[in-house]
Amino acid sequence: MDDITTAPVSTSSASPVPRVLVVGGGPAAHRLAEALAARATADGPVAEVTVVGEEVHLPYDRVALSTRLAGAVDLTLGAGSVWSAGGVSYLGGVRVEAVDVDRRTATTSDGRTHGYDALVLATGSSATVPPIPGAAAGRVYRTIDDVDALRDEVATFAERHGRPARVVVVGGGLLGLEAAGGAAALGATASVVHSGRWLMSAQLDEGAGRALGRIVTAGGIGLHLGTRPAEVLTAPSGAVWGVVLEDGRTVGADVVVFSIGITPRDELARAAGIEVAPRGGVVVGSDCSTSEPHVYAIGEVASVDGVCTGLVAPANAMAEVVADRLAGGAAVFGGIDDATKLKLAGVDVASFGDATARTEGALEVVYADPARGLYQKLVVSADAKTLLGGMFVGDATPYTTLRPLLGRELPAEPAAFLAASGAEGAVDVELPDDAQICACNDVSVGDVRGWITGAHGEACTDLATLKTCSRAGTQCGSCVPLVKKTLDAELTKAGVAVSTALCEHFAMGRAELFEAVRVLGLSSAAAVFERFGRGGLGCDVCKPVVASVLATQTHAYILDGDTGPLQDTNDRALANMQKDGTYSVVPRIPAGEISPAKLKVIAEVAERFGLYTKITGGLRIDMFGARLEQLPDIWRLLVDAGFESGQAYGKSLRNVKSCVGSTWCRFGVQDSVAMAIYLEERYRGLRSPHKFKMGVSGCARECAEARAKDVGVIATENGWNLYVGGNGGFQPVHGQLLAKDVDDETLIAYIDRYLMYYVRTADRLQRTARWQEELDGGLDHVRAVVCDDSLGIAAELEAAMVQHVGDYVDEWALTLDDPERLKRFRSFVNAPDTPDPSIAHVTERDQPRPATPDERRSASVLLAGDRIPVREA
Repeated sequence: MDDITTAPVSTSSASPVPRVLVVGGGPAAHRLAEALAARATADGPVAEVTVVGEEVHLPYDRVALSTRLAGAVDLTLGAGSVWSAGGVSYLGGVRVEAVDVDRRTATTSDGRTHGYDALVLATGSSATVPPIPGAAAGRVYRTIDDVDALRDEVATFAERHGRPARVVVVGGGLLGLEAAGGAAALGATASVVHSGRWLMSAQLDEGAGRALGRIVTAGGIGLHLGTRPAEVLTAPSGAVWGVVLEDGRTVGADVVVFSIGITPRDELARAAGIEVAPRGGVVVGSDCSTSEPHVYAIGEVASVDGVCTGLVAPANAMAEVVADRLAGGAAVFGGIDDATKLKLAGVDVASFGDATARTEGALEVVYADPARGLYQKLVVSADAKTLLGGMFVGDATPYTTLRPLLGRELPAEPAAFLAASGAEGAVDVELPDDAQICACNDVSVGDVRGWITGAHGEACTDLATLKTCSRAGTQCGSCVPLVKKTLDAELTKAGVAVSTALCEHFAMGRAELFEAVRVLGLSSAAAVFERFGRGGLGCDVCKPVVASVLATQTHAYILDGDTGPLQDTNDRALANMQKDGTYSVVPRIPAGEISPAKLKVIAEVAERFGLYTKITGGLRIDMFGARLEQLPDIWRLLVDAGFESGQAYGKSLRNVKSCVGSTWCRFGVQDSVAMAIYLEERYRGLRSPHKFKMGVSGCARECAEARAKDVGVIATENGWNLYVGGNGGFQPVHGQLLAKDVDDETLIAYIDRYLMYYVRTADRLQRTARWQEELDGGLDHVRAVVCDDSLGIAAELEAAMVQHVGDYVDEWALTLDDPERLKRFRSFVNAPDTPDPSIAHVTERDQPRPATPDERRSASVLLAGDRIPVREA
């Protein structure tokens, strides 16, 4: 996250364009600055915009704030690009302390006075803290600093006390559940105290709220409903140790987080004599102007008809209205759209329109399955034709299609849209042009179609370009599936129909299947086949894909449950099958660095089991000739010596090759070995569409042949050069330069994004070179996504990689620790120590090797009931 230094602000009234001073550095302020910058002409900007924010960070995505709990991901909106536009500047770490509406000036905490022609209040809101004893010892959950502090406190507590922290979140609304889910993901024991009888009682009805509660409870988060905190208990040292509830119970706590609502920050307006609403917030009209001329208010601080909202879409709409007004337009704010779709504590929750059926004569069509934690409801008019609203918990798939149909006549029976009810699938609806497809950015279906067909300029025929041009799907992302569906439909109409079906059993491609499984949170093969499969139990094409997708997302042991039978032969054995039916064993040796003691262990294992040994091209030692029942014994010796699976059997990271680097080599300029070890330990076990390899060279002499790898890193005097998309094999391809002279932190961030984007979007068995070539835009597209965050998903990709790193466990060790799992590694169930008589070894160059067919026939066959002795190595 970038920190901002103070930028100069003009106080002269002689500016050729109006001076716009924006107070507050949140998403609403960012959107206003972006909207004004976009209106610049060849003659220059339409306004001189200065945004003043209390936080040192550039405006960031508060919707994605919880992803920060997984690590210090960058949430900066728009990658900070708007602040380099002409006429736009940002003052970070500065507070506006007073406004003089008569003189049109504002005084900031650094002692300066700034003149303005138009003032926009975008001061947002603050977290509400209850007036109870001990409340000062609690935390709130509103800013990056709040989230970082919570993450650090939970981690520090566990280190100091040897047990997980007990985190009590007060408030069962949107942010409260995000805080509780985030704390649980950090390993804390989390619980929620909520005054309502069910969770999210302000947004959900009882059926939906209780369904959500069951899912949250099943996830290990405790619930204390229908009560409030009466006191936070603290020790003389100030440390929290419990919370007393109004019903008399005491809940143990080490950390207390308050998330019971927000209070509009309208203190500047009050002091300046600007009208505020009885319940707080600056009163605004349809043009977002306040009671004082030349002063506007947008976002959470703005009160529309007595209501303030913390949602993204209304804040963006207000910003667009003010930008239009300042540019001489006549736009009006159409009212608050409180539709929302979120994943709270791992659970899909969505609502829109009149979700609680307040409209007279409204009918509710409900499907509820308490056992599965599903609740879906549509609210329709008395004649069951017009859609008035909807509410979804557990599976919010219908939201995407239904949200644009709000207020319109449904093209089918309401129940047909409830995917959870067991219908054949969502109704295929062609939306009218004036339907809104993206609420965050107020983009219509017609706008999107215009970009696809070229009505707005050059035709956008791929999703990435379409999102960039139309802005649809670039904020919360909930509309992306509908945008993609619209794109496919329009291309089909134009005769550009290309099937992406995985096989006869799955109509979607691998990338679509990956995203669908991720969004729905499916964790079993049965659930995937039930939801998306058709016509049987799959085939050799789709079964390994489903297994890989689940392994990437659940990080579970790949042979457990119903995913074991889906695996390829090698994955089922956690070893590579060779042509004679034996297996090779490849322990991980990061960067090829190995101690003499570990070398000795490998030699002893090879001698004990009569294995052929070979140093591979990737700086590892491969041992060939192990029988299936011998694998656990071999693994035990290796694991006890500190080795782990090198996963040479999986579609995942094989190895990171390295030269000796600056430690020994007189030409080395960076420590390539240390970097290679770090990369291998970070990305080990990452399941992907195909195997991938990496290399790190300590200088431009390129001894590690990094450019022949999927990800290649070459040291320079100023950092690292990053190459991507290099492959060996049948079609060798050199990697292409993605970024130059980057530091360690940037290098890791770029690799995280690149690999996770590849994992999510590549086709089955598609190497990075082919994937990169087939992307519309090729390397330029990759660079835009990875380096410039053109899709706005960098933080999400990095968070997914952080989760992978945190969840990684060696598969060999997991197998050895479970007797049931060990049963898989037998030649025969009732004879675990019986060697397979069809396997024979001979010697060559003093090492065992497989017998040839002729040697095998003479060595180990049953002929007329007589066994011919096996030739021993």
